[in-house]
Amino acid sequence: MTSAPRSRLAVLTNPNAGHGKGEDAVAPVLQMLRARGVEVDHVTGSSREDAAARILAAAAQRPDAILSVGGDGTHGLAVQAAAATGVPLAIVPAGTGNDLARVIDLPLKDVSAAVDVALEGEAAPFDLGRVTTADGSSRYFATIAMAGFDSLVADRNNALRWPNGRARYVLSIGVEYLRLRPRQFRLVIDDEVIDGALILVAVGNTRSYGGDMRMCPSADPHDGLLDVTVMHTVPYPRLELPTVLPKIFTGTHVDHRAVRTHRGKRIEIITPDMNAYADGDCAGPLPAVIEAVPDGLSLITP
Repeated sequence: MTSAPRSRLAVLTNPNAGHGKGEDAVAPVLQMLRARGVEVDHVTGSSREDAAARILAAAAQRPDAILSVGGDGTHGLAVQAAAATGVPLAIVPAGTGNDLARVIDLPLKDVSAAVDVALEGEAAPFDLGRVTTADGSSRYFATIAMAGFDSLVADRNNALRWPNGRARYVLSIGVEYLRLRPRQFRLVIDDEVIDGALILVAVGNTRSYGGDMRMCPSADPHDGLLDVTVMHTVPYPRLELPTVLPKIFTGTHVDHRAVRTHRGKRIEIITPDMNAYADGDCAGPLPAVIEAVPDGLSLITP
């Protein structure tokens, strides 16, 4: 059953998303909504924390939906408010990765079509993950949570002040690749315990992150479970890793001898001196417990 038309929206925007693409999307979205007589509570923030608090307060006023305009990081803030209040979430993709939009087959370059979906699309149940880290903080995620090589790259990228944009991320990958060494992890996936030297751990509610890198290619956000992709160490990781990475874009990396896949409802990740990331943002320090939250979100889809 379609829940439409929606006439009151809390609209979260991030003009800085997608290296400037967010700014190009914000004004047209607001113009389209107001031209169609939609009552708009426009939310932005001076920081991520401020934006998160503001969209939660706006959602508490029970709009017909939250509309998030930006990339997966922006949508991640909106997910927290939508999950906490039960208000349906719609998105307009305006980032660099847009992985949540990809998994629901939302047009990536048609703002008008995305607005149509927000107003007239179906609000359907969608699973979430929830990560609770060593500092006691907890947050929901819609796509993938990770630790290992990718989280070290993200830490490096966040710490650097130069260069800007994608070049900084590429530099961060290069630095961490030169420093690459497996870490000792303990994973507990439901009742299964895995101890060993690992390169990365990805826990997927959906299949991809980073612009359709299909790290967890079989993940299904409607099965009540989380997929876990584990990359174990190999004798010469700096030589072998470059042969694995390109396969992530097709999901065929899971056939590599160093990669194992698992599925479960509760995953514990234990290793010292490392952060966990979820939906591309730092979730906090390990150890962390990651749990499936079946039907944790009402997501508006085409």
